Amino acid sequence: MSDDTIRLVTIGRILRRRWRLLAVLAVVGAMVGYGASVVFPPRYTTSASVLLPGQWEERELLTQVDIATSSTVVDRAAAALHWSGVSGTELRDRVTAKAADGNIIKISGTADTPERAQQLSDRMAQQFVTFAERIAGGSADSDAATGTEALRQKVAETNRRITDLANAADPGQTVESVQARTDLEKLRTSLEEAMTKLDEADPATNKAGMVVMGPAAQPTGEAPPTRTQLIIAGAVLFFLLAVIGHLVAARVNRRLRTEAEIAAALGSSLLGTVDVPGERRAHRPEGRGPRARIRRLLGLDTRWDIPTPQTSGDEAGTRIRYRRVCARLRDQLPAPRRLLVVVPDGDETARRAAGQLVAEAKSDPLLRVVEVSVDRPTVPDRDTESGALVVLSAGSWTAEELSGIAEACADGRHEVVGIVVAGMVRARPTRSAVHPPDDDTVAFAVRGHATGGSV
Repeated sequence: MSDDTIRLVTIGRILRRRWRLLAVLAVVGAMVGYGASVVFPPRYTTSASVLLPGQWEERELLTQVDIATSSTVVDRAAAALHWSGVSGTELRDRVTAKAADGNIIKISGTADTPERAQQLSDRMAQQFVTFAERIAGGSADSDAATGTEALRQKVAETNRRITDLANAADPGQTVESVQARTDLEKLRTSLEEAMTKLDEADPATNKAGMVVMGPAAQPTGEAPPTRTQLIIAGAVLFFLLAVIGHLVAARVNRRLRTEAEIAAALGSSLLGTVDVPGERRAHRPEGRGPRARIRRLLGLDTRWDIPTPQTSGDEAGTRIRYRRVCARLRDQLPAPRRLLVVVPDGDETARRAAGQLVAEAKSDPLLRVVEVSVDRPTVPDRDTESGALVVLSAGSWTAEELSGIAEACADGRHEVVGIVVAGMVRARPTRSAVHPPDDDTVAFAVRGHATGGSV
């Protein structure tokens, strides 16, 4: 799998074979999310809207947004709230502002209770309006406002004077009188246009007078992330991390999977592949202790990264594979043919295949099975054997582990004459009621261990 593309079938295999572990990790993630919600208390957020009358450019609205969250406005709001232990510096992290459509500034406040969130938003809106009007000249520049009002009065008086002059002009239809009245009307129009432009350009009359559009609504729910969101996020995060961890472990897995790689690691030739039919649960190593029980409970006692075993053929076809291996050994070795069958310790599939091979050989060749630890492999010294036959399953051992077994055989003066690769297959639903007469022999043949005892 280290060179394969991650496919949906791989994800499905993880979900199918590791669902117990994934479920436990999801529950652990949910508990972590719940713990985070306890550590971080719930927050409530609400907003107050401020209307800016007149016409505003986008950059001017952005300036007002910055003013609404400035340190001056926040400090004024903190002073007006009189919250013990809460300063303006702390409130800066709890308030935000943004420009909405229609020249509206929305000021949001976040607090640990709905009432405080409402108070914070209202105070911020009020202080913003007060400070903005002060900057625009609504209250501080009263002299400028008085001068503008005097100018309006003077324009109004001039309009009245123009009206008097127009009425006093010769009502006749002479060219001079018509021209005089026309000039007076043009002058009136020019004054009105100038006054209109003055009003539009005056920020104190056009852009002051901001209005708070009512009090902020009291929030009815927590601001994200809520406790429920944290619990769900924790469960999903741990679930995804578990799946990703399985995929990463499979990517860095260095176990050999092909017959050619196994043969190269052991420095010998492949004699054949054999099938080991059996139920999925019937042949797991029965470990003891709390750790083994936990592994069985979580489904960690079986490999997930191996393909689903195929359905085995009939019993006759399965036994033919073993007999062919025995025939190759007879052709390859001179009489008397005695071999040491080396099985990696913990390889249940290979152990059962070795037992079946002993049963099919029927003492020709005479096979003696030993299980060798891959951590510190030790093979019995050569006695009357003609060599060693290594039986193992694919995808279970690395090249370093198999090289160690080959070196252990060489230290015991055993030449590795061949390799047999065993694979687990699913037994057919309907099985013959008559078992082969060699079952007792199989069970007996695999009891030997690396201690060198004969079987």
